[in-house]
Amino acid sequence: LPEGSHEQPTFLLECDSSVLDALQRHLVLHKIRRRVTVEPCPELRGVHDLPPGVALPLESNLAFMNGISFTKGCYIGQELTARTHHMGVIRKRLFPVQLSGPLPVGSIAPGTSVLTKSGQAAGKYRAGLGDVGLALLRSEKIKGPLHIRTSESGLVALTASVPDWWPTSTK
Repeated sequence: LPEGSHEQPTFLLECDSSVLDALQRHLVLHKIRRRVTVEPCPELRGVHDLPPGVALPLESNLAFMNGISFTKGCYIGQELTARTHHMGVIRKRLFPVQLSGPLPVGSIAPGTSVLTKSGQAAGKYRAGLGDVGLALLRSEKIKGPLHIRTSESGLVALTASVPDWWPTSTK
């Protein structure tokens, strides 16, 4: 905080909703003699775009954001991540998507299948808000028309895009 500010510092710890209660108990237990308030933020819904135990670092584009070190450290999945990186073949990636057509009431469920025009599986919808979202898609399928089949509104068209900040070798 700027010098002279009277505001109290606030921290937001994002975690999956399945571990929220345990994390809150742990933080309260270890706040001994401190003026700290620990409270959940109910308007947030947890991790849908990067599900724990399912999302791979390279598919989630973490290498593009310097989120992976290939020269140090040890972490779960390190061998698979390093082997995939050095082979240079990443078949699926998390892409930003634009939805169009009649959107269902509420939202599209995480894990909903994304299909090509011919009905082939192209990937899975991960998360979104309104007409924008993220989908884990097979890279070779993003150029053609894609859609999601919903129970209410039939088909929702989906257009994937490659962000400008991605390295040109991946475009």
